[in-house]
Order: sequence, then structure tokens, then C-alpha cells
Amino acid sequence: MNLPPRKDALRQFWVAIRAGASVEDAVAGLGNNRKTGPRYSRKAGSLWFRQAAGVVPAYVTAQSSGRFLSFAEREEIHAGVERGDSIRLIAQRLGRAPSTVFHELRRNMRQRYRRRHRQGRPISAPWSYRPSYAQRRAEFMVRRPKRAKLATHLELRQLVQAKLEESLSPRQISVELGQQFPGDPEMWVSHETIYQSIYVQGRGALRCELAAHLRTGRALRKPRRKANERRARIPEMVNISERPAEVEDRAIPGHWEGDLLVGKNGKSAIGTLVERSTRFVMLLHLPNGHRPALVEQAVVDATQKLPDFIWKSLTWDQGQEMRNHLQIKVATGLQVYFCDPASPWQRGSNENTNGLLRQYFPKGTDLGQHSAEHLDFVAAQMNRRPRQTLGWLRPAQALGKLLPSTSETAGVATTE
Repeated sequence: MNLPPRKDALRQFWVAIRAGASVEDAVAGLGNNRKTGPRYSRKAGSLWFRQAAGVVPAYVTAQSSGRFLSFAEREEIHAGVERGDSIRLIAQRLGRAPSTVFHELRRNMRQRYRRRHRQGRPISAPWSYRPSYAQRRAEFMVRRPKRAKLATHLELRQLVQAKLEESLSPRQISVELGQQFPGDPEMWVSHETIYQSIYVQGRGALRCELAAHLRTGRALRKPRRKANERRARIPEMVNISERPAEVEDRAIPGHWEGDLLVGKNGKSAIGTLVERSTRFVMLLHLPNGHRPALVEQAVVDATQKLPDFIWKSLTWDQGQEMRNHLQIKVATGLQVYFCDPASPWQRGSNENTNGLLRQYFPKGTDLGQHSAEHLDFVAAQMNRRPRQTLGWLRPAQALGKLLPSTSETAGVATTE
């Protein structure tokens, strides 16, 4: 009987192939005869090789990609554990994040890792972290393809199918199984595994007809965007990471956050501007839509209502309505910074203000029906609200303290 090539020999073979060697030279480097090379190549496409070592797995490469811990790094972690070093100190020596070391120890130690020295006294403990075991376990876990849990566990598969037929969602099934079998992880399954077993028939054993019991009723997943479709990038935008530190601490006024309140079907919008240090609010009237040119003109008009020193920067999300940010900078001197995608906390004041404004402009309504006068009225209402973060001052009062004369500006209400 022909036994499959040893795994370590296969690795050496593929390392040589990746380095540019021919099949014959790669085999010669292993000390085997020339008939072995084609056999190794055939094994690369076989199910045995895919299951045993993956299709040219990442850890076969001669040089580590840096994404995964190497055996040498695991040995350094072991040395740090033996010395009783802290997780942060071990991570610093490796040039890795502390979370990487923490998760490595949590996966491969029987007990929680604690430093050996407390208050100068050594603590003896039978540490169970072994680099060789951790390396073998990592290589085992990285093997592809893996058989789905529902394909190998008949009892669990039947239970999931029964719950799907009761019209429970995969998420509800996952939570319910955890509650039903609290001490048996073999009977747990994630909602993503259930979805994959339905939508990808090669991944599991759930019948495709069960898709009819899902709330969407779809037999295929609907992608969030079309294939090969990418969001158009705003030209020459400056990321928020380049924003000066003075903006972050709110000590210096003149730095604003901006966004759009979008109306029904995305056809109408109101622009919102919030000054970070005073929480002063201004609303942009956009009766004809929110195309870049219209938003540009509205922002330029707003900057003319307050003195120039109060306009230093503007932080916006990556919405296409800000494509004309360079024109805004030329017209007003306002430097526009753009947040990272899906990071609303980077404009926290603006997001909070938008939530308060929904009291006046409910979702799903036509926002184009509101006049400029009504927007000024709502802005004045917002600026008269006492704010705890300002020591119960009103935003209008906080801004008024910065201006030489409140009578010089329009829309700055300081009445008690």
C-alpha cells in the first residue's frame, strides 16, 4: 500500500517550489528519487493533502507572513512565562499586540496566566504552556477545508432542522441551544454556521428547502453591494488621523463636525454643523437636494454668519456630498477632515445632536418642506438647551463668551 508523503517532507517540497525550484530539484533536495516529485505534485490536488496540510498553507512559506505567530515567537512567549513577565512585557519584546499574546496563552494554557512575582515574592505554579503543542494546534486549526459541524453531528443537525421548521431564526436557535445544553459545547452551533449550511450546500447537510423558513425567504444570500463595485473615493481627502491634537481635547474653539440628516428615500436632507467646544448648532438649508455643489454653497454661506476665527476645521464622514471639500477650503480657509468608514464615534457631538434633531425632523419624512426660517428657529431652540457637559451653560451662551459682541452675529441667541 502506498502511504501518503510525510507532512514535513511535503512542506519542504512546497517551500522549494515557492522559491522557484523545479519539481525535480525540489525532490532532489529531499534526497528522494525523481519519480517521487510527480507523486508529490499529484498529492497537492488530492483530498488527503488539502485536509492534512491545506493547499499550500501559509505556514509552508519560507518566510513568515507576520500575521500568525511563528514557532520562534511561541518559544519567546514560553520564556517570558517562565520568567514571570507580564503579558505586555512579552508582547513588547515580540513587537506584537498584548491581545495577541493574551489570546495565545488563553488558548493553550489550562489555567489563567498570572505573573510569578507579586510584591517581590516568587509564586510557584505548574505552567502548562508548551510552544511545540501550541504550534501543532495552530497548524491543525489552519487546515482547509474543514467539514462543517452540522455535516458530522447527526443529532445536532436534526435538532437545528426541527427548530428551523418552527420558524426560529438561526440566531435564536444558536442562543437556545446554548441555554438548552449549557455544559455540552458539542451541541452548540453559531448562527453563521447554520446560514452557511443552508446557503452553501457543500458546507453542510441542511436541506435548501429550509431557506423558506427564514424571515427573508431567500435561497441565496444577497450581497451588500454588487460584485466588483467599490465606493468612489473622495479625491484628495485628509483622514481624521492627521487632525491636530488641539481638535481632540476641545480646548480651542473653531473646530466643527458636520453631517446630513437624510429624509424619506434619501431624496431630501438638512445639513448639520456642531462646534466641538461649545456644542453650538447650525443647520444648512438644502431645498434642492444634497449634491456636492449645493452642500458646498450651504457651508460657505454658514461660515459668513460668524467671525473667521471661529472657523478652523470641519470633520465629516466619507459621504459623497463632500466631494467639493477643496473648493470649501479655498473659499473659507476651513480644513476638512474625513472620518474612517463606519466610525460614527469620531463625530460624537454631531451624532448626538442629530439624534436630538430627530425630535423636530422625524425619520421617513420629507425634509425639503422645511423653510430656512424654520431651520433657524430649530437651531435657536437647540442652542438654548442647557448642557451638562458645559456646566449647564447654553451653547449660545458658551459661544457668546468667545465673541466680542453677540450683536454682530446672526442666529446666536443668548436670551435667558
